Amino acid sequence: MRHAKSDWTKKHCTDFERPLTARGQKAAIQMGKWLKQQPFHLDRIICSPAVRTRQTGQLVLKELGIPYSQIIWESAIYEASLDALIAIINHHRLNTQTLLIIAHNPGLEQLLCHLSKDPPPINESGKILTAAAIAILDYDHNPITTDPCQAHLSYLIRPKELRSTSH
Repeated sequence: MRHAKSDWTKKHCTDFERPLTARGQKAAIQMGKWLKQQPFHLDRIICSPAVRTRQTGQLVLKELGIPYSQIIWESAIYEASLDALIAIINHHRLNTQTLLIIAHNPGLEQLLCHLSKDPPPINESGKILTAAAIAILDYDHNPITTDPCQAHLSYLIRPKELRSTSH
């Protein structure tokens, strides 16, 4: 999951300290509700400690009824490259069937393209992972791996697409 929409109007804060906008908060809640309807249980949740990802994670977990204490705050996710994200997954994947990573672009998009055997769909703006988008990768009952092109992209859900289907 990519963090929800962050507030660029806060001039006196660093990139790390940027919070979510009201729209971002609403989208995180909406995506949490969507995740709650899915038939899987999250074994492990790893999140960047940047303010916008922390807020996204907390809002999503509130919708899922999962305590915030279940989040593993992984500082290496902030501004992580593809190789860094692969190393983080390799560290956390053992004994894990379902792993949620809440992170940032461009690394997250690169990770999705690396892991998926299916090319991710691009939206009308030419983007893959918009703010608050969730990509679900399925390894067909095999263990999670970071080898390239081993997962099937089951879903790529963006908040705007959920809004358009709910009317």
